Amino acid sequence: MRCDVAIVGAGLVGAGLAAALRGSGLRVALLDTGSREPPWQGAWDTRIYAISPGSRDFLAGVGAWGRLPVERTTPVAAMHVCGDSPGAEVRFSAYQAGLPELCVIVESREMQRALRATVESNDEVSSHYCVRPASLAMGEDSALLELEDGNSIEARLVIGADGAQSWVRESLGIPIQARPYGQQGVVANFEVERSHGNVARQWFRTDGVLALLPLPGNRVSMVWSTWDAAAERLVCLDPSDLEGEVEQASQGALGTLKLLTPARGFPLRWMRAAESVKPRFALIGDAAHNVHPLAGQGVNLGFQDAAELARVLLNRGAQDDCGDFRLLRRYARARSEPVALMQAATDGLQRLFNNDVMGMKWLRNTGLRLTNGIVPLKRRFVSQALG
Repeated sequence: MRCDVAIVGAGLVGAGLAAALRGSGLRVALLDTGSREPPWQGAWDTRIYAISPGSRDFLAGVGAWGRLPVERTTPVAAMHVCGDSPGAEVRFSAYQAGLPELCVIVESREMQRALRATVESNDEVSSHYCVRPASLAMGEDSALLELEDGNSIEARLVIGADGAQSWVRESLGIPIQARPYGQQGVVANFEVERSHGNVARQWFRTDGVLALLPLPGNRVSMVWSTWDAAAERLVCLDPSDLEGEVEQASQGALGTLKLLTPARGFPLRWMRAAESVKPRFALIGDAAHNVHPLAGQGVNLGFQDAAELARVLLNRGAQDDCGDFRLLRRYARARSEPVALMQAATDGLQRLFNNDVMGMKWLRNTGLRLTNGIVPLKRRFVSQALG
């Protein structure tokens, strides 16, 4: 099979890029190692994302946002962040920032379905499910992707959108800078006694960062980033014990909690690939960079990658070779600074709050108090974070 662009990885970012290439005049092949339908994981998906206004605009622009069931999404009107000292807090408001909402909470599964439906409505994209790449070779005018089933795809541009353990990145021999945090993100969904009021709540604690994010109705999604040993203990707790521990850690803000989905954990690390582009190749999303989830910006960075790469390819002008290195470098240059800034911000916060060095507790909690009193500064933080 021959095409112009082969996207390896049909997750949210890979599918988002395929959808964004509508009207580009490029023949696109989207490769997914999984099945056509995202796996059913219970009534509410434990993997949720805080979609920024910038990412929402991107998804709306490609035609996916309108496919999301409104009853499965939750706009966030405010955010309440607490430090590990009494009175140390900062509150962010969509109203103060001049926005309809700070972000929208959406389940991963629902976004995946919306994006797949969008992609499959595009005649310029061919979707291939349950396929696994076996080898990758670069020629002068194209790259050859051999698949485990014996088929092959020849493309002028191969894009790695295949996640943190990217097969494309490893096949190209692109080195990475990586630092495991020694933490896991533990996720679970709860029914709550008190209304969340469309407020996202976050507690910076000595054992990590706990977030309760609003879901439709009287439900919340928990993301507790904590040390490996603590995470493994949380995942193994009986439901009643986990409920009690989260109630206590959240200072009873939402009253009694009832577990809706089993807790599960995933490892956290800081990572950045040494190169995001090579001749005929590009990396996007988690294949190119990983960030700590405390700010909920991982998938938003990925969507911004997809939007920028699509912009470069759509505006390539007289350049008829979509895999040309000079063209791809435009994407790399445009994404270098925003990714570096977000990585520095999330990594800095993680180091500041998970640190027992003398004076650090006073510094971080004083910083929260001061920030809370300066409305223009809070507006600036919101603008930078939400794209």
